[in-house]
Amino acid sequence: MSPTLLLLLLLTASPSGGQGTAGCWTACQRHVREQALRARVCPLCITAGRGDAWMEELSKAKSDPGAQAALRSALKDQDWRVRWGALRVQAKAQGLTEPRVLADWLAEVPAQDEVLACVTAARAAALSDKSTAPYLKDAGARGPEAAARVWNRREAVRQELELEVYSEDPSLRGEALLHLSTFLGRTPARVLLTAMAQRPDSADAAAAAALLWVADKRGPSVGRMLLLEAQPPDQPLINRLFAIYSQQLEGLQKGLASVDVTERRGTVQSLRHYGPLARRELERALTDADVSVRRLAARGLAESEGLSLAEAAGQRIRADSADRASRKVWMEAASGGKGCEDFLLAVARDERLDAISRGDAVAWLVDCDEGGQKRFETLSPFLRDSQAPVRAGAVRALAVPRSRLGDEAVAAALDDAAPEVVVAALSVVGQQRQKDQADTVVALLESPSSEVREAAARTLERLGRTQDVKPLARLLKEDSVAAVRVAAAEALGVLGGPFAASALSQALKDPDAHVQHVARRNLGRLGFSP
Repeated sequence: MSPTLLLLLLLTASPSGGQGTAGCWTACQRHVREQALRARVCPLCITAGRGDAWMEELSKAKSDPGAQAALRSALKDQDWRVRWGALRVQAKAQGLTEPRVLADWLAEVPAQDEVLACVTAARAAALSDKSTAPYLKDAGARGPEAAARVWNRREAVRQELELEVYSEDPSLRGEALLHLSTFLGRTPARVLLTAMAQRPDSADAAAAAALLWVADKRGPSVGRMLLLEAQPPDQPLINRLFAIYSQQLEGLQKGLASVDVTERRGTVQSLRHYGPLARRELERALTDADVSVRRLAARGLAESEGLSLAEAAGQRIRADSADRASRKVWMEAASGGKGCEDFLLAVARDERLDAISRGDAVAWLVDCDEGGQKRFETLSPFLRDSQAPVRAGAVRALAVPRSRLGDEAVAAALDDAAPEVVVAALSVVGQQRQKDQADTVVALLESPSSEVREAAARTLERLGRTQDVKPLARLLKEDSVAAVRVAAAEALGVLGGPFAASALSQALKDPDAHVQHVARRNLGRLGFSP
């Protein structure tokens, strides 16, 4: 083998010896004896990129004894994937179904190869989420005979697959457990607990890894699978698994504290595979600074309880002990899921909830992709609600998609008697850069509400008009509320100009330290050294 070819095989090798380019190559080398034929078909493992490419090429050479001998040899390979690959290419070459070819082979295989063939049948059927009898039901006249032969050797099949669950090769364990559970018609957790009862504690790491693989590929989480299957006699075995998973969860703690959001997101995704066992960690992730991490954590908690995201969110939002922060997290999570509009509207209409929570639910519609151009029609009743927080939430939801009717509603909201509604309208004006409302925003710098004055200053920052520097400078100098002066200083730092720099310089003597800090920082942004 040339150094270049060896390097290619190493780079494209799969963790499992029976898969990937390296596995394909070694299988081809085992079964193709003729050098010329080997040189022609084995490189297909690299160029075609499929594990059965060499066998498919051999199946085309029906009159070549060497090619047919290689295919017969592949049917005795120790890797079931190679055996199944040989049967599949045979079915394709003959124009028959794969179950039909499998049944014919099972019916004719000699006794010494019977277990090997039955294991192949069990795993091939499991790929279609079926046990062997249903899979071979439509396999022709020999289907029942083949299914009976497999069932008669079911104990041998179970032992073979169970050995792979505890294989030294970690990549084999999970798939073997999944295939065994499908073959036996039992849950993966039950199959694993039965196997563990016959093995020492020292083998538990392999068992735990196999079940975690199944959780990753198929779900539900390992915690939920075990809780659903647990019987009182199983408790010692489950405790053995829980001890291993607890150690793994401790190792994931660091990922939740990472400054890299991608790592935190990946950690939460891993935590979802543990389900109820990771409840504490998932609850912690609900407070993460990144919305995608929070949403993943919410989904993980819902899955751990066997609930849909909407069901879990509904329960937590309506819980008597829920505070506003908790409710907002679950509304946020639900706003990114399927059926978000119906869910959020149901919460918003639930008068058992306080007005602030109902208003938050309406506001989260802005993140929901459903509703589209009918959004204003949906929001209209909430825009007229008697409760100011509900009206404010409806105004915030007008930000997307923008419409003529929505602009009119936002303009009306700027004149609402409730400060929170005006603040919501100012937020939308800023987001949508509604410069035609700029004069109204400037007038609101004189509002008796400090929250409105602060929001107006931040809106002017986003509108970006240089003529608004003077009223903002006056606000920075004269307003009695520090938070308002901070907003004015931030806006002046963005709008810039000599007048803004002068106002910020004067603010260096502001009685509030935070205002001084913001003024100093924005002077630096404008190129001035305080």
